[in-house]
Amino acid sequence: MKWLVLACRTLLAAALLASVSAFGAVLDRDYVLISPPQPVDSPRKVEVVEVFSYACPHCSALAPLIEPWARKLPSNVVYKRIPVSFGRGQWTVLAKAYYALEVMNDADRLQEKIFTAVHTEHVNLFSQDVLFDWIEKQGVNRQKFISAFNSFAVQSMVLRGDQRAMAYGVDSVPTVIVDGKYRTSPTMAGSPEAMFSVLNELIQQALRDHKL
Repeated sequence: MKWLVLACRTLLAAALLASVSAFGAVLDRDYVLISPPQPVDSPRKVEVVEVFSYACPHCSALAPLIEPWARKLPSNVVYKRIPVSFGRGQWTVLAKAYYALEVMNDADRLQEKIFTAVHTEHVNLFSQDVLFDWIEKQGVNRQKFISAFNSFAVQSMVLRGDQRAMAYGVDSVPTVIVDGKYRTSPTMAGSPEAMFSVLNELIQQALRDHKL
């Protein structure tokens, strides 16, 4: 019986290795496997999650590239964002801002504008008062935004986002997770352009895994 169990484990390991090395991206160079794989919110689709922070200049540089790429993903692939704080107070302010805007269905519209405000225009959106003034100027209802920003729901979203990033093994941003199984980034892949090639391959592999 022991030899049969060992044989099955060997076959399973070989199958996993074959499935993740059958395409051009190189394991442990261009991407890594997340162990254990993490659950996804959309199990009937392939989930692509960008882990980012508005405070991160590299995330700001990636935004004009990843946003149009994400809009072209097929209908059986869902793209999501997780803003992280890494326990930093200023980053927490901006993570709460993202989730408040998501609650108000304004996150997509203002995604790149916030990056521009922070990194190009040098608006101090880390200050809540400045943030609230800026948000109002973008046509967002100030009081509704403040209510969402200070809500228990948004605070819980920030906490859960940090917990998910930790479970993914994320220690820097931007990082992109595919289907709760694969982790890559511009740094790992070598450049943003190379990362998109890796992502496209990982998505195709995940689609095959799901038989979609």
